[in-house]
Amino acid sequence: MDFAFDARTEELRARLLAFMDEYVHPAEQTAHEQRARLASPWDTPQVVEDLKTEARRQGLWNLFLPDAEYGAGLTNLQYAPLAEITGRSPQLAPTATNCAAPDTGNMEVLAQFADEAQKKQWLEPLLAGEIRSAFAMTEPEVASSDATNITTRIEREGDEYVITGRKWYISGAMNPDCKIFIVMGKTDPDGADIRRQQSMILVPRDTPGVSVDRAMQVFGYEDHYHGGHAEVTFDHARVPVANLIGAEGGGFAIAQARLGPGRIHHCMRLIGMAERAIELMCRRAVSRDAFGKSLAQQGVVHNWIADARVTVEQLRLLVLKTAWLMDTVGNRGAHTEIQAIKIATPRAVVDIIDRAIQLHGAGGVSQDFPLAELYAGARTLMIADGPDEVHQRSLARREIKRYL
Repeated sequence: MDFAFDARTEELRARLLAFMDEYVHPAEQTAHEQRARLASPWDTPQVVEDLKTEARRQGLWNLFLPDAEYGAGLTNLQYAPLAEITGRSPQLAPTATNCAAPDTGNMEVLAQFADEAQKKQWLEPLLAGEIRSAFAMTEPEVASSDATNITTRIEREGDEYVITGRKWYISGAMNPDCKIFIVMGKTDPDGADIRRQQSMILVPRDTPGVSVDRAMQVFGYEDHYHGGHAEVTFDHARVPVANLIGAEGGGFAIAQARLGPGRIHHCMRLIGMAERAIELMCRRAVSRDAFGKSLAQQGVVHNWIADARVTVEQLRLLVLKTAWLMDTVGNRGAHTEIQAIKIATPRAVVDIIDRAIQLHGAGGVSQDFPLAELYAGARTLMIADGPDEVHQRSLARREIKRYL
């Protein structure tokens, strides 16, 4: 593995850093002010649309997609440092560059598994940033960390599928621009192979029987920039058979293909969040005095900052190794490393942000700094895309198997 980034990556890094400094960071306060004046908190502030226009003009668009037919054609290793940069402003930068979850994962699913008609109708407007989307998998009544527990039904009746079930924490669903759901449910609930019971299907938001019931909070936040996290009911919602993605029984495999890149993208951005927290810690330390000397002279603060720097450097190397393996041996070959970063990164970044909050005192938990929101987002990722314990179980079993 070569630790030097190639020329294209370095060029994109320089452009993206300049874009962040010139456009994104100055827009953070503007976005908050504009959102406060919107008729609905779920509407998109104009400054976000302006950022999208500028990012697209600069060629900083769809950077996450490795398929050059649809995206920038970057490898995971090339994309990693770019995603880290956008993680410094997670509320604005991923959306501005059309690299925000859950649209990224949904576009990957459509690019890999959708037929040409589905791509034309849904992938193309998503690639253009004209619409948003949601991925409906998690359910309130079952432990959705085990996808075989899913209870939503997708039943064929003639030339239609009928979808019945309840989902929650469906990211992006509160955004009025969210026009399409990718829904995971069971087409063969009694099938002998529990990993062939599930299928995925496209359900337009305006389908009769689809109800976006309420916004779910995350540590008290509604995540307006992310499009919220909704509870959604599918009450005998009917869609054409042609809306099925791939074949019946392929849903579990599609989910695994979707979640691998999603997990590493989250970890890439988490490193950027940690870097933002370290920067804020250092700025706070040199600007505040306590007990006769600056915070920057307090030994405990030295320890916090030093530990944070060491941790980030370790995490970055593990994420870059994982990206390199995904590029060279595929997602299956990088399975252990994907699980390792999913376990290690959120946990460590939560600790770094927590120390930054502590250093800021009351300001750290206030709306005047981004730390509380960063903490909520990082802590949630210890659950999202599979809770840590699921990955620990799988990784440990694989390690033990080598000695049996």
